[in-house]
Amino acid sequence: MSLEFVGKNIQRTDVVQKVTGATRYANDISLEGMLHGKLYRSEHAHARILSINTDLVRQAEGVAAVFTAKDFSASVPLFGPVTEDQPLLAEREVKFHGEPVAVVLANTAEAAQNALEGIHAEYEILPAICTVEAALAEGAPLLHAEATGLSCNRNIHSSYSYEWGNVEECRASCAHIIHNTYTFPMIHHSMIEPYCVIAYPQHGGVVIESPVQHPFILRRVIASALKLKLSQVRVIPTDIGGGFGAKGYSKYEPLAAYLALQTGKPVKLSLSMNESFFAARRLSARVAIESGFDAKGVLVFQDVVADYLIGAYADAAPRVVAKGAYLGGCGPYKVPNVRIKANAIYSNTVPATAARGFGMPQMVWAIESQLNEACRRVGIDALEIRLRNLPDKGEVFVPGDTPADGDWKQGLKKAAAMIDWGAATQKNIGRSISIGIKNPIPAAVSNAIVKLHADDSVTVAVGTTEMGQGARTVFTQIAAEAFLLPVDRITVIMGDTAAVPFDLCTAGSRSTVSMGNAVQQACNDVLRQLREMAQELELIKPDEEVKISGGLVTGCGGVISYPELLKKYLGFNQGEVVGKGIFKGTKDVSHVLGGLTDFWEVIFTAAEVKVEPETGKVTVSKLVNVSDLGKAINPIQAKSQEEGGSIMAMGHALMEQLIYDDKGLLKNGGSLDYRIPTAMDVPRSMQSAFIENQDGPGPYGAKGLGESGAISPAPAIADAVRDAVGVHIKDLPLTPEKIWRALHKR
Repeated sequence: MSLEFVGKNIQRTDVVQKVTGATRYANDISLEGMLHGKLYRSEHAHARILSINTDLVRQAEGVAAVFTAKDFSASVPLFGPVTEDQPLLAEREVKFHGEPVAVVLANTAEAAQNALEGIHAEYEILPAICTVEAALAEGAPLLHAEATGLSCNRNIHSSYSYEWGNVEECRASCAHIIHNTYTFPMIHHSMIEPYCVIAYPQHGGVVIESPVQHPFILRRVIASALKLKLSQVRVIPTDIGGGFGAKGYSKYEPLAAYLALQTGKPVKLSLSMNESFFAARRLSARVAIESGFDAKGVLVFQDVVADYLIGAYADAAPRVVAKGAYLGGCGPYKVPNVRIKANAIYSNTVPATAARGFGMPQMVWAIESQLNEACRRVGIDALEIRLRNLPDKGEVFVPGDTPADGDWKQGLKKAAAMIDWGAATQKNIGRSISIGIKNPIPAAVSNAIVKLHADDSVTVAVGTTEMGQGARTVFTQIAAEAFLLPVDRITVIMGDTAAVPFDLCTAGSRSTVSMGNAVQQACNDVLRQLREMAQELELIKPDEEVKISGGLVTGCGGVISYPELLKKYLGFNQGEVVGKGIFKGTKDVSHVLGGLTDFWEVIFTAAEVKVEPETGKVTVSKLVNVSDLGKAINPIQAKSQEEGGSIMAMGHALMEQLIYDDKGLLKNGGSLDYRIPTAMDVPRSMQSAFIENQDGPGPYGAKGLGESGAISPAPAIADAVRDAVGVHIKDLPLTPEKIWRALHKR
């Protein structure tokens, strides 16, 4: 099928605004009478609040109000997308370094910031828990001892178990049993745009303008926390200057909404770049994995215990643990016997939330490292052991779920060819390969409305948010293809909960498939109505072949334009044709996650590195990604997404980690102290390719991508280091010091 707009490198619809600085971000918003809020934060990780003295601040010039827990009419409201366990302001106890305990509202941001110096708090310092070992230790203090409805035994918020086959019975048949424990560090999302939210009262409710990925989830969370009706909460997402999951769920929006309702004025809470380090992070993890292989390197069993450290409050972390653990025993491989146990564990650290990959980079790090260990035991290479364990297309690899939906061996071989697999390397240079996999959000709902106007322009209304991934451009291309209209005739409205239909969220690499299908269906609904109009006006016969393209309705009886058809059917005022579309993921109440996987997001990564033995420094000289995406709606956007994800993954592979001391204080919470990849770290050779068999459930056979680039580079890089200099590092990141020490110890 020849396509005019889909599959083409259409220029991003927001490119001019972005490069000229015309894009309006949350921090650009200024409203009449607006109060500026600044947060006073705890300098301790775990402490009982004895007193907070704000007397001097309340009298300070420009200060309009000061709120601590004692200024709430009742107990401080709690919020959270999974568990309502996080207070708007700490009430009796602070649970992490940087937790807000007071907020100052002033006429200017400068006045509010200066006023913070007049606040004095006294605490009784309590023991801080910052590691898995400390959280699970016998007699460890419970972070949420007062919680009800949680399984807070030994600081465990919740546990998730998945099992098939029989791990114990098959042990005797294994030629090789490999046991290792791998650790994955705490990571900051490092988005360019700091957190900012504006809230203001309206019509008895509240409006929130914020760079939030999931406006409908935020609406629910605020309504629940502040005891409002959903209709009283309106969320207007602003353009997002980078999020990567950090802006998916509520952070400071509930507090801003409360303050706006209490003061009756617009309130703006704007954080500094350094303050963002106290808002969210990626989950760290300790994964103990035991793997059994037969003599040929075929997987017999996987036995996994994954302990995720979720921080002081739940946020979205329990869902991350549940979904990450689901594939934690098999990855993309056929494993007949699997046992997985995963724990979401509280700690006195910054609350963890969703991040690019949603729990899978932690699990893939362990699974792929185990395969690399096994290939050395068995005596085959890293490519061959994966080919022996990958399912064929259509073959079930997770019992009761969607079979393998792509030719994954094709993708793996292509990645190997692109890295010159098998070719000789020079001293201290190594290569390796890995596979990443992720399942999207199951049983998710997306709605779309498409309006064909009288002048044959089109408006598409969706609940998806634009966060740099290019969703607005993709939906424009889908609509342009449906109507065969130029892309400049298409306008996409996104996110505003009062203006667009419900969409669960913008996450899980689901938008192209879920919302893309809804948009395509809504376009088809418009086209169906046009056919019926033409038939009713007897412009065409009921059984006549009709072609609708380029603004024209064509039949044997001739040609009529969209505007003329509307005028004939609706009268002089013309009106418009409105189409509706909905996509519902496959719901299954018997499934542990609530529904089947609509598509598997799979990527094949190969890396070549050079190691300097004298310093331990690693240089990634070549990085290759091959994505099984079914159909690339916009190839250059897809390529950019995967390469951006891979550079992020290089961060947690080689350098990134949040460092806490034994008192639970964050030591590198700032852009100067927290190391992320720069342009100097990007491999001189980055290549991205696609497997496009049009076998996905999305429009034109598309599958999702965008997160997958961040999932699999770490194990490929680590094993390439081992191939280069022979050291096996199981604790990320692979810092020069770790490698140097391992080389000298050897």
